[in-house]
Amino acid sequence: MQRCFSLDVPAPLLRTQSYVDGRWLPAASVFPVLDPATGREIARVADCGPAEARRAVEAAYRAFSSWKQFTAKERSILLRKWFDLMTLHKEDLAKLITFESGKPMKESLGEITYSASFLEWFSEEARRVYGDIVPSPAKDRKIFLLKQPVGVASIITPWNFPSAMITRKVGAALAAGCTVVVKPAEDTPLSALALAELADQAGIPAGVFNVVPCSKEKTPSVGQILCTDPLVAKISFTGSTATGKVLLKMAADTVKKASMELGGHAPFIVFDSADVDMAVGGAMASKFRNSGQTCVCSNRFLVQSGIYDRFMDKLGRAMDAELRLGHGSEPDTTQGPLINARAAEKVNGEAVISDAVSRGAKVLRGGKRLDGSFVEPTLLSDVTTDMLCLQEETFGPVLPVLRFNSEEEALAIANASNVGLAGYLYSQDVSQLWRVLEAMETGIVGVNEGLLSTPEATFGGVKQSGLGREGSKYGIEEYLEVKYVCFGGLKP
Repeated sequence: MQRCFSLDVPAPLLRTQSYVDGRWLPAASVFPVLDPATGREIARVADCGPAEARRAVEAAYRAFSSWKQFTAKERSILLRKWFDLMTLHKEDLAKLITFESGKPMKESLGEITYSASFLEWFSEEARRVYGDIVPSPAKDRKIFLLKQPVGVASIITPWNFPSAMITRKVGAALAAGCTVVVKPAEDTPLSALALAELADQAGIPAGVFNVVPCSKEKTPSVGQILCTDPLVAKISFTGSTATGKVLLKMAADTVKKASMELGGHAPFIVFDSADVDMAVGGAMASKFRNSGQTCVCSNRFLVQSGIYDRFMDKLGRAMDAELRLGHGSEPDTTQGPLINARAAEKVNGEAVISDAVSRGAKVLRGGKRLDGSFVEPTLLSDVTTDMLCLQEETFGPVLPVLRFNSEEEALAIANASNVGLAGYLYSQDVSQLWRVLEAMETGIVGVNEGLLSTPEATFGGVKQSGLGREGSKYGIEEYLEVKYVCFGGLKP
């Protein structure tokens, strides 16, 4: 981990200024972007403030008047060009993700494929925004339901999927006829700015897609503009539940439409009838992707008593055989660093591992914090419900396993949370699968499967995991209003 790693990306894609109204603009100051694997600075990016955010909103508002007049086919063609350019430059876009987020290259390439797929999907959905003609109860009138874009959308995205969380929102917004202002996470602005460069190359008109990066210090003031400006009609946010609540409160004064994809605390239930090898494979895929830093990562592993020991043995062997820590650019790396030192301290400090051990859990694999932001993949046994790792989302490579006896007990533990994004269950009993998947209080369920996301399906949670859905045919609905037209005075 002491080797020197350099980001080798062509200048057109390594942008460091804001992108507003089709122009690259500096700010009064800059902030550093660090490689979380080494702590070294890889770029300095324009540190936008409230004035720049307001300018971007105004540009988006002006552009909306013309963009909404584009035909669905015209918007579709431009989104498809953007998709084609992402696919053409996927290697360089993946490098940006790896260096600014720490994600292994194989995963970064997977994210770019996933990210581009939303532009492809919504380029097709743009032409399927259908209204309705409703049979009228009166002979002298007709009833029409029209779907129209809501207007300017503020897009606030996280660092763990710095490309895909943008396209999943922006693809739907632009397809619907909305314009957007994107505020990327302060840790990962380079991916957002590279997307802006490709949007420009694709011919997306000036002001339709805007990006205002900013530092952690300026995030509150920029976020306030994006959530309170009267010209903004819609907010879409992915991040923590606590931050989502703050943004909703700010948006309430102007009654903005809001989509919130917030925190998760996913249960992973393995019943005695499960195929243990399949369950272990699913656990590895779900837990250790992006070093445990995804909102649908399994967080609470519940394994039935009859197969508990066998599952733990096979899982430990799989961790030994498959997981390799290192810089994301190294070909054999499967586990990169956490996003920063604060995240590593949270996982390895009192909040997670130390708390579990102090309450009786055993560390079977890993358990140590290494240099910088690296934390060893950790397997905990003898976990109980009073431990923080079963009460709060970990967002790190910690796999805590609790033993349970009955289906009712597993469901009670799984549903004992104020959030409900994803959940997983493994069983070969079809009746049991149906009972449990219907009873689980989550917006997404993986049945004998650990990898879930695809643009064709909805993404979103219940309880305090958020509002609305992204992806699928329903994702574009979040950027549309339904207008009822009563056409009267007709002669029968």
